[in-house]
Amino acid sequence: MSTAATPVAVGSAPALRRLYFVRFAFAVVWAALIVVTGSQFGPAAAALVLLYPLFDVASAIVDVRASKSSSSRWGLYLNIAVSLLTTAGLGVAVTSGIPAILRVWGVWAVVAGLIQLVVGINRRALGGQWPMMLSGGISVIAGTSFLFMAAGPDPSLLNVAGYATLGGIFFLVSALRLGRSISEH
Repeated sequence: MSTAATPVAVGSAPALRRLYFVRFAFAVVWAALIVVTGSQFGPAAAALVLLYPLFDVASAIVDVRASKSSSSRWGLYLNIAVSLLTTAGLGVAVTSGIPAILRVWGVWAVVAGLIQLVVGINRRALGGQWPMMLSGGISVIAGTSFLFMAAGPDPSLLNVAGYATLGGIFFLVSALRLGRSISEH
């Protein structure tokens, strides 16, 4: 998700750490709710599908505020724009069914994964970013698989729940690693 490396100020690490813990908790709860509501796709599942990219927008805004002196900010602004466009696309897709949702989600996962990968590379001097870089790469692969699943015989939102859970775990690992970096400074 950025380019040429200017490290994030160490002072932003505690805010990023808190944000990563919140993102982990949200992802796990969201995924559980998708598992519960997603098999019978209805208004609750549709609302959850729209909520996820909106939460990503809110998280990126918090991240921008925490990363005031960072070169990764442009990637975060790009992520905000992409997630807002995704929300609009999903708003249309939820009226067409799960295959349409998977197509929009797949494109979003690929683009957001690339952005996350670049932002993680930019922040590598801060520490705790290898999980974010790995997560970005996995997101690209997962997004591609969602596109294939959309064309398959039995498309399901369960794989999206697994994707969110794995992403949440990467945020948890990054938060824990940032905690180690904070204590070393």
